[in-house]
Amino acid sequence: MRAYIKVMQDTVSTTKPEAAAEDQAGKCCGGCEAAPAIDTGRVDPQRASLIREAFRLEYASLAWMVVEAAVAVTAGVAAGSLVLLAFGLDSLIEMISAVTLIWRLAVELRHGTEFSERAEDIARRVAGGLLFALAAYVTISAGWSLWSRETPSLSLAGIAVTAASIPLMRVLARRKIAVAERLGSRAMRADAMESITCGVLSSIALASLALQAIFGALLGAWWIDAAGSLVMVWFLIREGREAWSGEECCCD
Repeated sequence: MRAYIKVMQDTVSTTKPEAAAEDQAGKCCGGCEAAPAIDTGRVDPQRASLIREAFRLEYASLAWMVVEAAVAVTAGVAAGSLVLLAFGLDSLIEMISAVTLIWRLAVELRHGTEFSERAEDIARRVAGGLLFALAAYVTISAGWSLWSRETPSLSLAGIAVTAASIPLMRVLARRKIAVAERLGSRAMRADAMESITCGVLSSIALASLALQAIFGALLGAWWIDAAGSLVMVWFLIREGREAWSGEECCCD
């Protein structure tokens, strides 16, 4: 897990704004029909290209989060796995984050960068408040699970979706960071940090599910699922605090 975070730290520190701008300038925008039309009277052409890329990244995130949330929540309920349920609910929050960021970009297109600051603050605080609520839910549910000694069943669907999420979140986070730095958008950078955290949570969930499958039945380790969900709480609280306050995640 620390190796995953270190890779993402290196990505942040080695992002080349000039290279990102050249990359965006050379890309075809034929696949961005779903994004709102760019008002070039308010936004310069180079920034307009970056905003198109931002829309594509957020729509890609949104599409995956729909799949991830549906599979994880359904599998978590079916298997009685708190760690899977928490992972799926975090995906729902990231869906809301992606939608609010798309709204923030649309505000800039209609009114220019000056009017998008308030939209950024609203987007950050919505995501932060939801993450705090999820952390509280997971803590209470983990306490009940430990008290009642509930043992979740094996979930192959949960293992598959968490394993697929790890590399995908890494790719999305790297592209979001590059675009966020060129746009100067704290909201998009915060969204990129959420993608990093999602990758970390995917690793925790996958490890928890694998350990539960291996040792749960053999050694009666019923507590692994609840313990894994409590590890998630630390990341959820940190992510929520940074989103609420507008601080950038250092991921140390």
